[in-house]
Amino acid sequence: MKKLFLLLWCFLIPTLIYSQENCACCSSNHKSFDFWVGDWEVFNAEGVKIGENLVEKLEDNCIVSENWTGVNGNSGKSFNYYQPIDSTWNQLWISNTGNILKLKGHAEIDKMILLSDLQQNEKGSFFNRITWTKNNDGTVTQLWEILNSDQKAVNTAFRGIYKRKDN
Repeated sequence: MKKLFLLLWCFLIPTLIYSQENCACCSSNHKSFDFWVGDWEVFNAEGVKIGENLVEKLEDNCIVSENWTGVNGNSGKSFNYYQPIDSTWNQLWISNTGNILKLKGHAEIDKMILLSDLQQNEKGSFFNRITWTKNNDGTVTQLWEILNSDQKAVNTAFRGIYKRKDN
């Protein structure tokens, strides 16, 4: 029995320590968007279900992957990741309608705020800002705002309340 314990101690403990020390994406910065990870039903402000979203960690916790399906048939996916070089969070979103959105930003306590580069269309210049907020009841609010070139909010493109399917 002592030999078995010693054998386990000699091989198991160093393996556990090694795996924890060599986890490239296990820092607190890499975990700051974990509040969004889950299997969600998404509702508008009036309580009407507008879609579902499976958000999961991939690639040894290096990617927060989003899989959106709207009730009207729209869908999209995003990859979200922490970039240690500049201490930012980044998102690449691509929808089934060909819309592409690239965002960059930072985490706060129970909040993620990401902003696009300045965009241009026939109406003028604008930014996209998306903020995810962890609420006290365990839900998450996603607010997508359109900002003018002075970064003042001028429109809300999307507001969704995420409720876990297991609740």
